[in-house]
Amino acid sequence: MDRFRDPDELVRVLGDRMSTGGALYRRLATAVADAISAGELVAGDRLPSERDLAHALHLSRATVVAAYDELRGRGLVESRQGSGSRVATPADRAPAAVTRRLRRGLSAESLRRFDETPDGLISMRHAVEPGDPRIASAVADVVEEDLPTLLDEIGYTPRGLPALRVALAEHHTRLGLPTTPDEVLVTTGTQQALSLVAQLLLERGATVAVESPSWPGCFDTFSAVGARMIGVGLDDEGPQVDRLRAALASEPVSALFVMPTFHNPTGLLMSDARRRVVARVAAEHGVPVVEDHGYSTPLVVDGALPPPIAAYAPRTGRVFTVGSLSKSLWAGLRLGWVRASAADIDRLGYLKANADMGTPLLDQAVATRLLPVLPTLTEDRTAAALERLAHATALLGEHLPDWSWRVPEGGTALWIRLPGYDAAVLARVALRHGVEVTPGRETDPSGAWDDHLRLPFTFDPALMTEAVRRLTAAADELSGRSAS
Repeated sequence: MDRFRDPDELVRVLGDRMSTGGALYRRLATAVADAISAGELVAGDRLPSERDLAHALHLSRATVVAAYDELRGRGLVESRQGSGSRVATPADRAPAAVTRRLRRGLSAESLRRFDETPDGLISMRHAVEPGDPRIASAVADVVEEDLPTLLDEIGYTPRGLPALRVALAEHHTRLGLPTTPDEVLVTTGTQQALSLVAQLLLERGATVAVESPSWPGCFDTFSAVGARMIGVGLDDEGPQVDRLRAALASEPVSALFVMPTFHNPTGLLMSDARRRVVARVAAEHGVPVVEDHGYSTPLVVDGALPPPIAAYAPRTGRVFTVGSLSKSLWAGLRLGWVRASAADIDRLGYLKANADMGTPLLDQAVATRLLPVLPTLTEDRTAAALERLAHATALLGEHLPDWSWRVPEGGTALWIRLPGYDAAVLARVALRHGVEVTPGRETDPSGAWDDHLRLPFTFDPALMTEAVRRLTAAADELSGRSAS
């Protein structure tokens, strides 16, 4: 019942609830009251001390004391000498379904942002980009030319529309990974692809090795099946070989998750040589590799990209290559895939059928038309991304010159190092200024990278300008002015 004695745990649950207007103590009290109402705080939960919560939120202790006083006055919190403050037991207890504490993963705030964004808040948790206009043409062609034939189909395609599986096999072959249609499974986006692979490979208590830093969404996917994560540090070419060997040798590891092409959040492109080593080391230890190629927009890369890691795998290796069109074309086109051995695709097909009996046929038909021209579409998005990157880095250089970063080789975000203050605290202060960012500790299973944050650069220039203005105000408050 004492998990909220850790102020960071409570702050994560409060999320953006303090981003509304009004006095700070009242905003904090309202945020806690909302969390109680939502079932995320329940009767008996012990709250952090005023001093600890004030430090975590970069507020004065007096502000937190006033908020706790208001909560006590509303009968939501009770305090006893020597035992601190706890959520009060309601006079008329709500049904168990309401009071049961909701479990929130590391990416909970990111997921909630898809459904709701408070008025005036600029959320930079996701690299939001409009859909490629050529999607509309593909949709029109599907309706006019393909729909009559599709309507004659039964509609269930657990492994994917045959024509799309052929197109995906050809796509991977062009990338340097010879593939046949029976080695491809179509999914409803990358998230489902990873979820299905996790169900296949992982049992409760299993260990997954992940890059550090990594994508927070994968933590929740693996945690959902009861797995735990250990981090493997990166260098300029990818996972550090000595650390990878040590991680795989230290304990039984059930899977290795990597993002070799434009890693999220660093934008790193794993070298050809490192891909070969990763494939060999994993095979030596009998560890399946799950490689996520969700990001495909190059920025400073000359020539062709290296093939997926699966192309380097020895015969004893087992690799699952995951991709999608969500990042390269439009998040609204929920179309992903897994490329693996025919035997593993057969197993994944049963899991996919159990999940939803198949990705919608219309989405698959649209993807079938777009895949052959994907290289051209990617070139156009690269040109646009470079313009946005130049705008964002110029703004940051002017207004936040003590922030530093390496220019990403691809992807949609900057991995920024902050000058001597905690990114999680900056994120909380930034929320009060109306901008939301992802602090580095959310990208590592152990909570490392406190001095980094992920900042997408793909926003409209006017919106990016305003976001940097707000971040500058937050940084000034954190480093130069006393708390309110």
